Amino acid sequence: MSNGWLTALAPVLAYLLGSVMGGDLMRMLLGGADLRSAGSGNVGTTNALRTRGPLFAFGVLLIDFGKGAVAAGLLPRLAPQHDWLPYACGAAVALGHCFPPQHGLRGGKGVATLGGAFVVLAPSLLLAMLAVFALAVLLFGYVSLASLAAAATAAGGGLLALYRAPSLAAFCLAMVLLTLYTHRDNLRRLLAGRESRFERARLLGRWLERRFKSSGH
Repeated sequence: MSNGWLTALAPVLAYLLGSVMGGDLMRMLLGGADLRSAGSGNVGTTNALRTRGPLFAFGVLLIDFGKGAVAAGLLPRLAPQHDWLPYACGAAVALGHCFPPQHGLRGGKGVATLGGAFVVLAPSLLLAMLAVFALAVLLFGYVSLASLAAAATAAGGGLLALYRAPSLAAFCLAMVLLTLYTHRDNLRRLLAGRESRFERARLLGRWLERRFKSSGH
């Protein structure tokens, strides 16, 4: 097969890999209802945790994260002379996860899959994104808000890399737009004060509230 075909094939395979949903694979392994018919109807880790528990959710997270890492790390080796191909494969696997053709383009929100891509493409930036994500969850308890905060961190990293690594910058900024799109309903609920919150995860926020009250303010 010619190099041109291999170059074109890698993102296509990444997209198809992305369309293999961790929630569906875990349901095949452990049985139970389709995540699309439970809770928020999303097939990602957050809805899996709410409706099926931590073991099921961890499996979903591992699969969705892993396919992002495989797509960005292994598939570009089909045509390794193209420096931009890992970023194209990272974007393609995220698009496959968010818009799987076999499910009428109704997939997940792409956070775990993008995390797997970032661990290969920009591991130091991923660490910053994870730190911001964790801090936002501990403070506010909103996973969606934490995801958007992590996306904002990726946007900052992309802007800083604009001249040094334009392919990384383009990937970061495009994936931020994708994250904003897949979280558009969450954003509306956040602004309206109707978003679901993991109160148990809001450890830092509750501690700060107790400190504030005990100080007499």
